[in-house]
Amino acid sequence: MEARLKSALETVIERQSGRDIVDAGRVESAAVMRDAVTIVLAPPVAGDPDLDRLQPEIEAAVAKIDGINKVRVVMTAHREQSAQKQRPAPKQPQQPQRAPADRPAKRILAVASGKGGVGKSTVAANLAAALAKDGLKVGLLDADIYGPSAPRLFGLNDVPGLRKTEKGVQPIEAHGVKIISMGFVVKPGAPVVWRGPMVQGAIRQFMTETDWGGLDVLILDMPPGTGDAQLAIAQDLPVDGAVIVSTPQDLALDDARKAMGLFEQTHVPVLGIVENMSVFICPHCGGSSHIFGTGGAKAEAERIGAQFLGEIPLHPDLRARSDTGEPVALDDGPIGSAFLKTAQAALAAAEEASKPLPEIVFD
Repeated sequence: MEARLKSALETVIERQSGRDIVDAGRVESAAVMRDAVTIVLAPPVAGDPDLDRLQPEIEAAVAKIDGINKVRVVMTAHREQSAQKQRPAPKQPQQPQRAPADRPAKRILAVASGKGGVGKSTVAANLAAALAKDGLKVGLLDADIYGPSAPRLFGLNDVPGLRKTEKGVQPIEAHGVKIISMGFVVKPGAPVVWRGPMVQGAIRQFMTETDWGGLDVLILDMPPGTGDAQLAIAQDLPVDGAVIVSTPQDLALDDARKAMGLFEQTHVPVLGIVENMSVFICPHCGGSSHIFGTGGAKAEAERIGAQFLGEIPLHPDLRARSDTGEPVALDDGPIGSAFLKTAQAALAAAEEASKPLPEIVFD
């Protein structure tokens, strides 16, 4: 693979020097994971950054290698504009660095969608419940400030508020899951009329000032869309990867692609796609019907080189159990098994994504 990568990159010519990018020292490293390659470029010694020109050429060259389906090209911070030595800047007094906030969990998974109405919060709640039933210490941060769903999904509508101690904000526990939600702070039905920075601050505070108690997994139920709040979460919080929820229909997949684009731009791995409402199961005859189409999310996962994490069927029991605050993932039936299988696949993908990539460095 190293030889094939080097041969492919040697076909891309740097305009400033007229040499190929390997010979010109532009390729800092390349990392291969399964069928995806990440190429790290150094900026040119002289001249304007040329990533916009080189990126499509590199992607086209590397994509010709057998077994490579996805190519990502990034450029490191800009270096000196010329090769001439410059007078060193006077040393500034060193500022004390803030210690990084402790991670609330070994793995933090963001469950996201590009739009509302695809069952993202229901999926997030049941993934958390499934992992808790499987014996893990699990938390759920309901980051959907404007439309918090966790209180209802876990039967906690009557919680009077959140208590804060010396250890931090105390989450509410239900069905083995520690939960934080704006729904515990505002009255049921009361709107949250906040601007973006207030939303970002509340989510960050919930993440860092809560006494989570050493979790194995923290599920982050992202707000729908791709605005300021979503961008702040992806950039500022230590998310290990994103799980994208979509229904099979093309309209939902269009918005799911936007959510994936957000995480791609913020360098958060997309762990895979969950197809919710994949098939309707009739509670009377047991027959099935693909009312939203079939196979759309799986095909999209294959197209972008992401993992297809699982299918969640549409069944009246799922709706009824969600309304009564009893996650269906606690059952051993087909829907509960589907959630457990999907949760385990997402966690395994996060473990894989967290492994350091072996780098190929071109001398």
